[in-house]
Amino acid sequence: MADKVKIEPAVWRVIWTALVGGLAVLFDTTIVAVALHTLATKLDASVATIQWVSTGYLLALAVVMPVTGWAQRTIGRKRVWMIALTVFMVGSILSSLAWNVESLIAFRALQGVGGGALMPLMGTIVVQASGGKNLGRIMSIIGIPIVLGPVLGPVLGGLILQNLSWPWLFWVNVPVCLIGLVMAALFLPKDPAVTRAHFDAVGFVLLAPGLVALLYGLSNAGQAGGFAQGDVEVPLIGGVILVAGFVWWALRHRGKALLDLQLLKYWPLASASLVQFFSGVSLIGAMLLVPLYFQELRGTSALGAGLILIAQGAGALAVRSFIGRLSDRFGARWLVVTGFFIVLLGTVPFAFADTTTNWVTLIAALFVRGLGLGVVTTPLMTVGFRGLPGPDVPDASIISRVSQQLGGSFGGAVLTVILAGAATTAAATGAHGLSVAAFQQSFWWATGFTALGVALSFLLPASLPAAAPHPGGAGTKTEESAPAAR
Repeated sequence: MADKVKIEPAVWRVIWTALVGGLAVLFDTTIVAVALHTLATKLDASVATIQWVSTGYLLALAVVMPVTGWAQRTIGRKRVWMIALTVFMVGSILSSLAWNVESLIAFRALQGVGGGALMPLMGTIVVQASGGKNLGRIMSIIGIPIVLGPVLGPVLGGLILQNLSWPWLFWVNVPVCLIGLVMAALFLPKDPAVTRAHFDAVGFVLLAPGLVALLYGLSNAGQAGGFAQGDVEVPLIGGVILVAGFVWWALRHRGKALLDLQLLKYWPLASASLVQFFSGVSLIGAMLLVPLYFQELRGTSALGAGLILIAQGAGALAVRSFIGRLSDRFGARWLVVTGFFIVLLGTVPFAFADTTTNWVTLIAALFVRGLGLGVVTTPLMTVGFRGLPGPDVPDASIISRVSQQLGGSFGGAVLTVILAGAATTAAATGAHGLSVAAFQQSFWWATGFTALGVALSFLLPASLPAAAPHPGGAGTKTEESAPAAR
């Protein structure tokens, strides 16, 4: 049982600084996603071209994330955070000033460069500032925008498009970034002296393009043809080969590789990364189905569907504070198992839903799903960092973030293909568009994937790992800093 330790004011300041600085990034993707149709109309672009506003951003994230650990060791956490936040802000300003779709795609990619560094840095900054203590309580706060982004992002995007012009989709990031920069300058600990770290060029050439290829292939899988098309199969196969090549390289060059995969011998991190990947299918994939159900079958607008989803956000917020404390006290396994089971209970009603299902029932189901998401997110974000020495935290944060990103993209692609396939089957029987049967079949798949999440959660540690020192500095990777296997 973990001892109750008071969180120092200085640590609270770091937590809120990381939260504010990362807020714009965590909401940006879903805000822009609901605006693609409007952007295509305003910029006179085809649907295929405008999709690159999101795809280019996603691929830029994938390029930058692997080098974040090296950048922290070479430049310092605070400096990298402020540089990345500045790059994201500049990308936002330029995006709001875009004069055609090509310029918008380029400026969104610049945003992705900043965002790709900020996302893993959030975890590193708060874990190292806390010294590894009270991680559940801390992650319950840092995880707020991660849980609420997919819910409130579409609402905010819809409100902006309804009341303002499209450039405000990006201008809203600017004040948040400015506040985040001021807070970072005031509250983040000063970087200690850093030394020039070896840059693994071979690892970068293998891993970054490999992640880009995987994410590109998955993003194309939602189109007609699903996974059985060249622009899906070729990048996926190429991505797997490149990432496998990086794994081989990293294991042969321990201590010099771009990302320390030896950390996956540490069972809490390895099991959490696995569960985070597969949770993308059930948690993030289902979030694609829910708004489509309300829009396609119940006739609500995009903004209306977003407002309904607030019920899920309310459920997640309702359990936030005490789940963090329970995570610090009991560990992750049983909380995550329980959380996935609650998500399953909240998903089943949609597998029976048709065009006449009671609205109260569906909103209540969303609230239950939110409760489950809130229970799952905090311990799953936390368990991989427990017991890690401070110098290992940056690489652990990158591994965790890459798992989440790939899992979310995989989940969205798989359930999109299932929905499209079910719609095709229904059309053969005379149904038009996305039928009730297509959605019901897709939600049953989502329910099954959530049940898989319940099963995989038993792989997580049953108790809290032993604590390890968390040096406050940027840290230098050493053989002695590697954790025990299990």
